[in-house]
Amino acid sequence: MTQKHVLLPVPDAAVRDGANSRKVFIKTYGCQMNVYDSGRMADALARDGYQPTEDMQEADLVLLNTCHIREKAAEKVYSALGRLRDMKKQRAAEGREFMIGVTGCVAQAEGEEILRRAPSVDVVVGPQTYHRLPEALRRAKGGERVVETDYAIEDKFEYLPDTDKAKIRARGVTAFLTVQEGCDKFCTFCVVPYTRGSEVSRPVSQIVDEAMKLVDGGVREITLLGQNVNAWHGAGPKGEEWSLGDLLYRLAAIPGLARLRYTTSHPRDMDDRLIEAHRDLRTLMPYLHLPVQSGSDRILKAMNRRHTAAEYLSLIERIRSMRPDIAMSGDFIVGFPGETDADFEDTLRVVEAVRYAQAFSFKYSTRPGTPGAELDDQVPEAVKAERLERLQALLLKQQHEFAESCVGKVIDLLLEKPGRMPGQLIGRSPWLQSVNVDAKTSRIGDIISVRITGTGPNSLFAEVA
Repeated sequence: MTQKHVLLPVPDAAVRDGANSRKVFIKTYGCQMNVYDSGRMADALARDGYQPTEDMQEADLVLLNTCHIREKAAEKVYSALGRLRDMKKQRAAEGREFMIGVTGCVAQAEGEEILRRAPSVDVVVGPQTYHRLPEALRRAKGGERVVETDYAIEDKFEYLPDTDKAKIRARGVTAFLTVQEGCDKFCTFCVVPYTRGSEVSRPVSQIVDEAMKLVDGGVREITLLGQNVNAWHGAGPKGEEWSLGDLLYRLAAIPGLARLRYTTSHPRDMDDRLIEAHRDLRTLMPYLHLPVQSGSDRILKAMNRRHTAAEYLSLIERIRSMRPDIAMSGDFIVGFPGETDADFEDTLRVVEAVRYAQAFSFKYSTRPGTPGAELDDQVPEAVKAERLERLQALLLKQQHEFAESCVGKVIDLLLEKPGRMPGQLIGRSPWLQSVNVDAKTSRIGDIISVRITGTGPNSLFAEVA
């Protein structure tokens, strides 16, 4: 589980309030969508004069934006809440306000249980109702302990404030844009359908409008987000249904938008229009995250993935025939209930066949409420650990081989942030690798031509071409 602090520029309301402005610290766990959600929650709170801070000690409000994918996610949240409880007692003794909120997927899954186990929490808000956060905080200040975890009837995106240009510029030259939420796939290992709800697609007009505002604010690369992003089917300008491929063609036409990406995809939703977009759109980066989870047909069926290993490999072949330079990324779960040595060897064979540029792999962990948690024949932890070690060794070898294959290539590099050394800048390659380059005459946001000169453990080195 990754943890990130979402820090945003001082909103206008906070500037007007001056010393009386309140400060919010948001700790974000998990996926890119949670990062996006944290930003939008901060935007909503800005209207009430909340100024973001990176120092929890000076915050008047602390929000934990949580993820429920990994094992013991809820317990980690309760542990953090224990520390915040002590801070709240100290603030009370000083006569200072201090509020605590839990948002995101753990909030959705636990609901009232959070208030029972952590009496210091003021508000609990699920991922479908974070647009109600400011109102929930106002109610909490009146003495109510608030839980908002129903699946909102209204479109939360319609109720969120626009992000102004200054805040967009402060966030950088790349941005996430949520286009789809929820999941209808019901993989037996996954809690997402129960915490994010069924698949919902934002309309084209709403997405294009947000994308244009991002570009107008200086964003050069947009990554479209969704639990099953390629299952997006939104309403077009005349009410007709568009596919993700259609949307990518439309977004690629926005002047000033240099790069497009999307994540995370499901193999069942890679249709012809989307594959053709990879062939036709130079704006669409040649990198695709397409999880397979297992290489065993028997385990894939038990996972309810609804595709076979052969179908997945055939799909990869079709995509590469359209875009030969595409780099593949994937997700893997080892030790799913009933997985045998032979099943695991099937997974290794898929990895060998695909040759991933990057991948994420995990030991299976039971998620309460999912069908997988009820299955017999759970794999011993020691076996899972040994299999994961073997799989990760192979994936790391492939990642290093892909990085080595880039040495000597001349690529376009989007410069995103300063490096550690004077004159050094860091950007992302078309294949999402971090690249360090001495570019004293260039600026963040520029796309420059560089030659890859070497590899490091987790990045590449380049010189201006």
